[in-house]
Amino acid sequence: MQPILDSLQNNAGVVALIGLILAVVAVLVAWRALARAGRAARPSPHAANLVDDPALDQILAAQMQRLDAMGKDVQAIGSRARAVEAQGHHAVQNIGLVRFNPFEDTGSNQSFALALLDADANGVILSSLHSRQQTRVYLKAITGGRCDSPLSAEETEALNQARAASPAG
Repeated sequence: MQPILDSLQNNAGVVALIGLILAVVAVLVAWRALARAGRAARPSPHAANLVDDPALDQILAAQMQRLDAMGKDVQAIGSRARAVEAQGHHAVQNIGLVRFNPFEDTGSNQSFALALLDADANGVILSSLHSRQQTRVYLKAITGGRCDSPLSAEETEALNQARAASPAG
């Protein structure tokens, strides 16, 4: 789950960076067009006929429209990136898993405690106790890294693993 979230966050940053680069390029192109227009407006024996050049006006107007459109695109990308970040905050980001054998009559570590937490250490602990006769599954809510009901040693270890995986620690 973590690699998918990282990929989404990385892609949003890349798209925003590309938009920013395109905006900077558009500003440089517009600036150069304005500089040329300013030089063309100065009286010069060779450029006297460029002062009222409609083609230059059209090029400048088209560049300004493109710059405006890119600015709007960058704002839209920024808004989408903020929305993705807000959604990602509540997604499963930290996982702790402990496999164990609670009963002597089973052959291997088929029981487990799985802690799934978001960025605020909210989530669940899913526990499965497997024996030869049956498998029982338990779910406990976690709020702020704490559980209202008692945790087994394995559940505590899974919760500690998940909290240790958190960037906040």
